[in-house]
Amino acid sequence: MRDGALEVETSLELFEADKLFDLERQGAEVSVRQSLRLVAPARESAFQKSEAFCAQPLNKESRMEPKLIVAGIDVHKKMLAVVVIDDDQPQQAREQRRFGTSRNELRNLETWLDSHGVSQVVMESTALYWRPVWLALEGKYVLHLAQAQSNAAPRGRKSDYADALRLARRFLAAELRLSFVPDAEQRTWRCLSRNKHQKRQRRIKIQNQIEALLEECQIKLSSVITDLLGATGYRILKALAKGETDPKKLVELAASNLKASKEQLAEAVGTPMGPRYRSILSLQLDELELLDKHIAELSRQLGEALQSQQAAVLRLCEIPGVREDAAWQMIAELGSAAAAFETAGQMASWIGVCPGREESAGKSTSNRSPKGNRSMRRVLNQIAWSAVRTKDSFFRELYHRLIPRLL
Repeated sequence: MRDGALEVETSLELFEADKLFDLERQGAEVSVRQSLRLVAPARESAFQKSEAFCAQPLNKESRMEPKLIVAGIDVHKKMLAVVVIDDDQPQQAREQRRFGTSRNELRNLETWLDSHGVSQVVMESTALYWRPVWLALEGKYVLHLAQAQSNAAPRGRKSDYADALRLARRFLAAELRLSFVPDAEQRTWRCLSRNKHQKRQRRIKIQNQIEALLEECQIKLSSVITDLLGATGYRILKALAKGETDPKKLVELAASNLKASKEQLAEAVGTPMGPRYRSILSLQLDELELLDKHIAELSRQLGEALQSQQAAVLRLCEIPGVREDAAWQMIAELGSAAAAFETAGQMASWIGVCPGREESAGKSTSNRSPKGNRSMRRVLNQIAWSAVRTKDSFFRELYHRLIPRLL
């Protein structure tokens, strides 16, 4: 706008000089002040036209397209700070208001956004508190979830409304890092898959607790049995929890193909357990059985939910190291076609399996990988270890070719 005004002012100065020159040439005794009065109406009219031209927004094609109205929401556990702006004046809030996070308050928020013509909503990914807000507004607006770090406030200049205004303003300026939020169906797959993994992690923790309990009781069962919770180990643990102390009866519970001899097994379980330890062991075994039931049920539900994606599951299972369970987890995290990612490199960066970059003054201080999607990175690590152990596979040959250079 200032450049356009400068050009108009320069043109007017030339116009004034020509006018004065003409007056002096004709012999008219007119002062400079009188000359300026003659050209003042023309100058004022020109500046009015310049102001009207420069006030038009850039790249709007005479405002043929509708105005973009955006709402920024600063999310908290019990309240929401909402600010509405438009792309004409992004520095100034049109409206601002506080809402609660209850169901009725979220309905009031939707009504309020409709009354102001909001088309897009951007919010911060504050813990898990953004999820109810997202679910309440999903399908009614174009929603965006911003990483909180990309909307950080300068020190000493942080407030709820300022955060919401900054969020909306940076969104219009494309300065926010937005998170990938899958659709409702994929979120259901993720919930089942991640809960199943959590149950498995809990099962491993209980197994470690059982082994620690046996060591405290001087029972070295894990030293002679490969899998403590296998068929042989589980039968012996159940007998110990019920109070069995005779080593001969405990040895009879072992499978016939057990590598350890009967004498070694009898010596490992020869120490009797105290009543309190037996009680703790019984509780841990009960929790273990419950977890096994939960894992089986979650596997069944996940298989039913992904029944429509069976073709994608079969294609993924053709990759060395990928089994049905791993394919389920990959589809749950990426989607059936990974349509959210334009390139393989973008997906690798989102997962966090590519080198990072921290450069300053032309020097890279760190190549540490970003955090990315931890669930997907865990699955890929498991698949990679399985692939390098698969006979006659490309990944096995590549691993053995590269590992000497890495050691």
